[in-house]
Amino acid sequence: MFATLSLLAGGIGLFLLGMVLMSDSLKAMAGESLRTGLARLTGRPFKAMLAGMGATAAVQSSTATTMATIGFVSAGLLSFQNAIGVIIGANIGSTSTGWIVALLGMKFSISSLAMPLLGLGAIMKLLGKHRMALVGLAMAGFGLIFAGIDFLQQAMADMAQRVDFTQFSDSSWRTRLMLVAIGIVMTILLQASSAALATTLAALSSGTIDFDQATSLVIGQNIGTTATALLAATGGSASAKRTALVHLLFNLCSAVLALVALQPLFLYAMQTWAPAMGGVNHAVALAAFHTAFSVLGALVFLPQTSLLAGMASRLVKESAPPALRYLDNSLQSVPALAIAAAEKTLCLGLADSCTLLSHRLQGQPLAASKSGMSLDKLLIAVDAYLATLPVPQSANDQQRLIHLLFLMDQTRVLRDDLDGIAHADVLREHPSLAELAQRLAPALERSADWLGDEGLALREDVTEELRQISGWVHEQQGTARRAVVEGAANYRISAAAALEQLTAQRWLERVSKHMARIAETLGETRALYRA
Repeated sequence: MFATLSLLAGGIGLFLLGMVLMSDSLKAMAGESLRTGLARLTGRPFKAMLAGMGATAAVQSSTATTMATIGFVSAGLLSFQNAIGVIIGANIGSTSTGWIVALLGMKFSISSLAMPLLGLGAIMKLLGKHRMALVGLAMAGFGLIFAGIDFLQQAMADMAQRVDFTQFSDSSWRTRLMLVAIGIVMTILLQASSAALATTLAALSSGTIDFDQATSLVIGQNIGTTATALLAATGGSASAKRTALVHLLFNLCSAVLALVALQPLFLYAMQTWAPAMGGVNHAVALAAFHTAFSVLGALVFLPQTSLLAGMASRLVKESAPPALRYLDNSLQSVPALAIAAAEKTLCLGLADSCTLLSHRLQGQPLAASKSGMSLDKLLIAVDAYLATLPVPQSANDQQRLIHLLFLMDQTRVLRDDLDGIAHADVLREHPSLAELAQRLAPALERSADWLGDEGLALREDVTEELRQISGWVHEQQGTARRAVVEGAANYRISAAAALEQLTAQRWLERVSKHMARIAETLGETRALYRA
């Protein structure tokens, strides 16, 4: 029995390792299309569902799609109602793993597939670069998956002779619910519904369990997959908690529909029609059942996305400051999204800084903060968030991280400038200096509007305006300084007041120069997102 359990554990381990390699490499290759594709979602939830299906099938990870969705909801790039559509689609897309295992893993000789894929994948990883190396990792991942399935089949064939599963053979509700509970526990323990499903398919193919038992296990495994999202949402943002809640509600309701309606229908079909058709591949039938109850859940709940969104929003209230709601730790599994969240947070802080500067330069009352916190605290929060960020594998993501660090450095410089905000009041005391301030203030106001509403979408004309004003302020410094000194020489102002005004003029020049640099960095960052 120990040898059988060891073989089972080894098979699960190889399968999980293969899934990690394959999923990580596919995410690195398809990460850009995942990010940009979901970000551009508009219109009806049906389109969002299709996008969720496609993204999950592409990267073979519903978790990656769910975490990406959380990020876009937090950033305001995707409505929560459309996000529900993506989650429903991700649930359907995750069934593709079952089809891969059923059609390839259970139908062909595993050893004839696993070893060549492992060998070729390893060579491509060692000798290839960039995308070729990632393709090699994905192939090696497939090889490990098939090797794991081979071990699982051997272990389950031996277990069928040693373990009596007849106690679960009756079709009572008690037995079915017990099997559902076992399926939930399997997924929670393995932390991967795909591994639990592969184990079930191997047990079904080897005759260890029958089709009735397998369907109940799969229903439970589909519920258990929400445990990862619930765990990730613990201590996360309100958007993360709402997404996890909708995920749980959808999977629970789909499971109820499957138990009440779909499972009896499939069992009737297997008993009535299968013999007339010369038998049915049970593994393929189980994959079809898995897909069918996910699709059934989508048909029932997709038209009710607005109701689900309202319910989740009422149950989970937003409590964090506006800026901190973007810094969701669950996004760090997809570095591109974590970087975007940090950028958005900095942009809110910069928007507040621009508003503060503009209003003080014009002598207007201060406006309400968009970030809900001071720039100092915001920078500390972003620092802590980036400290736990994994190293991005994508070259584009690495460039974005570099630009983000530049932006943070420039934001710190601007924070130091804000310590001298009292100079803004001094500038209004001299006509020449007031003219400089009045030229800069409107551009800062426009920058604040764009940074606060659209994050990195700072308009190019605003960037160019800041650059031109910075140059103009620098050119006018000689004239302005002369006017101040002449006023002191003619005793219109005191020497102390003149020195204070000259200091204020230098402060304004620094602010205009630093804002122009920040605008240029934001423009370069936006260009990277377009690439």
